[in-house]
Amino acid sequence: MSKKKYKIDPKKRFSSRIENYIKYRPKYPFEMIGFLKEKNILAENTVIADIGSGTGILTRIFLDNGNQVYGIEPNKDMRKEAEKVFQGNTNFISLEGSAESTGLKDKCVDLITAGQAFHWFDVEEAKREFKRILKPNGNVALIWNNRGKTRKDFNSSYENFILKYGTDYREVKKNEGNVDLFFNYQKETFYNFQELDFTSFKGRVLSSSYIPLIDNPIFPKMILELEDLFNNHQRNGIIRIEYDTEIYLGKLE
Repeated sequence: MSKKKYKIDPKKRFSSRIENYIKYRPKYPFEMIGFLKEKNILAENTVIADIGSGTGILTRIFLDNGNQVYGIEPNKDMRKEAEKVFQGNTNFISLEGSAESTGLKDKCVDLITAGQAFHWFDVEEAKREFKRILKPNGNVALIWNNRGKTRKDFNSSYENFILKYGTDYREVKKNEGNVDLFFNYQKETFYNFQELDFTSFKGRVLSSSYIPLIDNPIFPKMILELEDLFNNHQRNGIIRIEYDTEIYLGKLE
């Protein structure tokens, strides 16, 4: 499979967004932990490789469960931030690596996770690498926070805004569909949400890698439209973004 082409290198594109990423990205519902335990996929001694671990948003819920987690992240700035956040936690092992080249030993992890990251992977190379590092009978969980199906009026307006200003949003979304090429999976969905004032909403939008930043000439016009979007849908100064947290769970063949 040929390498995907993006306007910005996936391994560098979040470096200028780390502050917004840490503050305003949605977390993952802890109910996922119970689900994975019920499926006998997660226990306290499960060793996890979190691929594209970023600043550690997904990593955290597994560390809180007592698991050993390898945070595999190619972006130096995001990796350093995670190392700062989890400093002193001996269960967290930070490694410079990617889905295609993790730097891990053969057959050393029980579970591979990826939160909001799989669409950056080369499917064939990542699958080959995942098979190498997974223990026999190991599992893979690919996870996304996707905007929910309710509040259709807001979602439609928000989607149109992103389609208008997102530099390569269509390419990013299209590559989420590669899950079907990767493995046979079971899908489970959990409810998740954020409640944000305008400052937080703006930060959430700017944390997305395809949204122009302040050095772009279009930025002032974009922010004015974002204010209009917020004002049209806010209630008592707060906007609620609802998510379907989707987990694709399976084994590699």
